[in-house]
This record gives sequence, structure tokens and C-alpha cells, in this order.
Amino acid sequence: MLTVHGVGKRYGNARVLEGLDLEFGKGVYGLLAPNGAGKTTLLKLLAGLLPPTEGEILYEGQPLAVLDERYRLILGYLPQRFGYYPNDTPLKYMQYLAAIKGMDRRKALSRSEELLDLVALGEVKHKKMKTFSGGMIQRVGIAQALLNDPRVLILDEPTAGLDPKERARFRSLLTQLGRQRTVILSTHVVSDVESAANEIVMLQGGKLWVKDHPEAICKLLAGRVYEAQLTDTEIEDFRTRYVLLGERSEPGGWKLRFAVEDGTVPADSWQGVEPGLEDVFLYVYRDRQPGNVPSGTIWGDEVRL
Repeated sequence: MLTVHGVGKRYGNARVLEGLDLEFGKGVYGLLAPNGAGKTTLLKLLAGLLPPTEGEILYEGQPLAVLDERYRLILGYLPQRFGYYPNDTPLKYMQYLAAIKGMDRRKALSRSEELLDLVALGEVKHKKMKTFSGGMIQRVGIAQALLNDPRVLILDEPTAGLDPKERARFRSLLTQLGRQRTVILSTHVVSDVESAANEIVMLQGGKLWVKDHPEAICKLLAGRVYEAQLTDTEIEDFRTRYVLLGERSEPGGWKLRFAVEDGTVPADSWQGVEPGLEDVFLYVYRDRQPGNVPSGTIWGDEVRL
């Protein structure tokens, strides 16, 4: 169990995170927030790479600062950008990292080949990485994070550069990994965590906004998401009155997906649809005018939009 108690982080006078209380057990946890919301800072705190300004982070009841190297031995971490030598092959790179981790040489070779096969790079394990695409490099990064069979796996934007087929493979891998360990990842691609994550963590203003199952978070917008066919003259009024979640140009007009305030009486031409996690993300983190009320309000353990 990875536990966060009253954690905050400041850089000088700038407060990035404040008053976070979280628990992570076995399973997959998706961290969703826009740029600048503190996702990477939180992941670095959980990885023990940054100390919190206040509060503490515990693994199995012991502070990370006390565990130190013992925590690193059970941790797998993929930063947004990881260093590698372009002239190295994936297999050589993996064995180099295994040596740093103190792994047995024979075991390291077997484990490296197994993981490169797992991320579909087995056939190019002897090719220099300077010839690889961004998606292939990212798959090497995913493989290296699994090298020591970690109990805690932290991934920062792991699907960056992956094509749809690679992302589908990665989601399947996440589901398998989460059965026996704690997996925490941040991403901008909501679909990457909507189907694979056991729980979603959303930050707002440096604080925890919600931590819950994807289905429960989607219900926060239940009965408030619609689709409608509009003409060119109608669409501007919609853009000012409602929160647009998607729009597509069609012959003779537009098809819009939008969210309304609670209690809005729908027009007969609107078609109610089930909200998805991306709808909630776009609603919560929509552009707001100065002075507007927050998009989410918390009363006790209840979160409302």
C-alpha cells in the first residue's frame, strides 16, 4: 500500500500541490489533469525523486525517505523523457540498466529479452535505437520500467508517441500488471485509462478533486450530456450557453455534443447520451472566464458538478 498523507509541494512561493490524501493498493490508477496541474510533480513525489514540502508518503507504513534504496528496488519508473545512448541497441540498453540495478547477468539477459518481446520489439532488439521511431523508443522505456519486476510501477505519459494499435496492446498489458502490483500513470489520452484503470485521480488547482471508479465519475454528468443537429446560425448561441464536448461539420449544419447545467430543461430536438470520462474531463477543465465558480464542488465525500 502506497499512502499519501497531507502532502503538499512548493517551489519557492509557488504552491503546486496542497493537502493531498491518497491511498494506492494493487490495481491501475489513472492520473488525469491538464498541463500545469501538478501531475508530473506528484509522480516524482511518489517515486521518491522529490521530497514533499509538507506531509509524508509511506510504503507499507514506512516513509519513503527511510526506505530509500529498499524502495527503489521495488520501484519501476518511466519519466516523460528518459535518457539513452542512440547507438545502443534495446538489448544492450536493458542489460546496462540491469547492471546498475545489481541484477544477475544471466537473469538480466533473459528478463530483457522477455520484456522486449512483450512490447513487440523482440525482432529489433539488436538494432541501434537511433533508427527507432518515437513510439518504438517509448516502448523501450516501458520495458525498462518493468526490468526489476517492480511492486510499484509509475509511468508518466507512457503512451506518448504510440499508435492506436500500440496503445491497445499497452492497455492490455496494464490490466495484467495491475493484478499483482500498484500501477500509477498519467496521460492526456483519456481512453488509455478509461477501460484499464480501476480508479481515476483528478487534480484541480493543485488539490485532489476526485478519486473514484471511472463509472462513478462518469455519473457526475448523468442526464446532462446531449447531442443535437444545428444550423450555422444556431451554433454560436450554443457555444456561449453550453459546454461543447465535441462538434462535427455535416452537410447543412453541425452535430454537437454538449453538457448543460443541472436542472436545464432539454429541447425536444436534443438527444440524451451517456457521458464518458472524456466528457467529464472536458467539462471540469474547460476554459473559464475570470470570476466564474469552480467547475466541481466537494461536500464531504461527495463530489458534484
